[in-house]
Amino acid sequence: MISKPGLRRLIKKHPQAENELLAWYKSVRAADWSSMKDVRVAFPSADRVGRVLVFNILHNELRLITVESFRSRRIFIKVLLTHKQYDRQEWAKWV
Repeated sequence: MISKPGLRRLIKKHPQAENELLAWYKSVRAADWSSMKDVRVAFPSADRVGRVLVFNILHNELRLITVESFRSRRIFIKVLLTHKQYDRQEWAKWV
């Protein structure tokens, strides 16, 4: 489950990523993932770090940090970070 209002808040902070985030949202809402292999079909550059899925946005300019549950078919957006913010690894608290 992905909250579109939550996604809109991220877009307000990073308007340059609007088109790509909305396309990501549409793809993920329609997805029926049961494993990381399924995720990689749609998003080959996605990475798993513990329970966290990391998606590259705008050719790796931004990183979308999510937590997934394949069992319940849900994905939760945690934060959208610049590469510099991502490198600080504060997001690792969700791992």
